[in-house]
Amino acid sequence: MTERAIPRHIGYIVDGNRRWARQQGLPVYEGHLAGYNTLQEIITETFDQGVEFVSAYVFSTENWKRSKSEVNKFMGLVLRFLTSDLPIFEKKNIRLKILGSRQNVSQKIIKAINNAEEKTAKNTSGTFAVCFNYGGQSEIVDAVKKIIESGVSVDDVTEDLISQNLYCPEVPPLDLVVRTSGEKRTSNFMLWRSAYSEIMFIDKLWPDMDTDDVNEIIKAFSERNRRFGG
Repeated sequence: MTERAIPRHIGYIVDGNRRWARQQGLPVYEGHLAGYNTLQEIITETFDQGVEFVSAYVFSTENWKRSKSEVNKFMGLVLRFLTSDLPIFEKKNIRLKILGSRQNVSQKIIKAINNAEEKTAKNTSGTFAVCFNYGGQSEIVDAVKKIIESGVSVDDVTEDLISQNLYCPEVPPLDLVVRTSGEKRTSNFMLWRSAYSEIMFIDKLWPDMDTDDVNEIIKAFSERNRRFGG
């Protein structure tokens, strides 16, 4: 029996929480809460399958345009994830990294981010990269700004240099991007890291995902032939 190819880095575009809530006749917040619970299950299973890096696109820089009530309740879940749920990641030896801008983010959440990253920094069983207040284009712009500010000459600008100046540069390129809810776009998710990633679009809404889906995702990935342009 041929051994399955396990992706080193899977990125999930978490989509469909609000539609799930509407379909259930529930308030939007209940969809985010259901998605939050699903996230824990899916991330845990993905690491258990042998994936080293897992990223999740949970809140984009554009999501601030949503209603103040929805955003505030979502931020409550973010704070819960970074504080009350922190022992889960410590117990599982998972390192947390939060990728994104700190602009518009409350000091309370920024403090929780710093604490969560510090407390899990030495964990070695995997890295969970949470894309929060994140935009792929903004990440590249911020990397370019850092390079310019460092005084690097034009001739010394390389792909490697840009990679080294992304948010959390230790997070490697994506092998696989998975988007739920049936939408077929990547919506500004990890544009630099997804240059040669495989992409899967799944019709299920995010709260309906389960551990069997993770197994099917990795099985489908192992059957693909990656050529990286060659």
